[in-house]
Amino acid sequence: MQTLKDSWFMIRGDLRDDKIRLMFTALFTIVVMSYLGGLVGLLVNESAETHQRSVLADYLLLAMIPFLGYAYSRRAMKYWSADSYTKMLAYLRSLPVPVNAVMCKRKLQSIICFALNGVLFFGLVYALAGHLRAFISPLGYIVFSFTWIGYGLAVTGLFIFIEFLYSGKAYFWLLLLIMLGSFGVAMLVNFTGGNLLFYSLACSKEWGLLSPLMWGTLLTGTVSMQLFSRWTIHRLKSRDLV
Repeated sequence: MQTLKDSWFMIRGDLRDDKIRLMFTALFTIVVMSYLGGLVGLLVNESAETHQRSVLADYLLLAMIPFLGYAYSRRAMKYWSADSYTKMLAYLRSLPVPVNAVMCKRKLQSIICFALNGVLFFGLVYALAGHLRAFISPLGYIVFSFTWIGYGLAVTGLFIFIEFLYSGKAYFWLLLLIMLGSFGVAMLVNFTGGNLLFYSLACSKEWGLLSPLMWGTLLTGTVSMQLFSRWTIHRLKSRDLV
């Protein structure tokens, strides 16, 4: 309980920070999410209209959904040139709070961002994909959205691990490797005759709130974040933040 209180204390401190900076962060995040949502929405609409498997749609879902767990600030975008993540971690570690609270804060930030960005991203996809709306009910689409958010949570645990333990330049190359891996997975699924988009839509439509795929990804995402968090905390003991 104390860990959660310390985490909320740090989050409230961030929210009380420079209001102008927070406003630009919110605007920039909205622009990024609008672009991603618009792009994926058009591809999903085309796939739903033609009923053809789209490797690109699968790839964008695999590669982009985990990034819903981020707020796109100027400071975060300087991770390459200024190694901003390492500097922020060093600052947080200098506070009179345990490392568990620092990790809890980062996970809470991701969950909040998934909630806010997810509404915008999936809302735009649904608004732009008219053929998708004809295929699935609003409730089914909500289940579809939570299915992919569960996947995003699973990958976010890995992202946090890399963010806390590597320099900004290494962070970039490792994320690039993950995105290339996502493309490989999309290609492999397509090669075997499958399609992640259609499969997740079909499960959401057929099962609704009882969808085993949705509950499976949410459970996997939660467990993944917890396991990566413990591993990250263990590895942080030997990381030099100077």
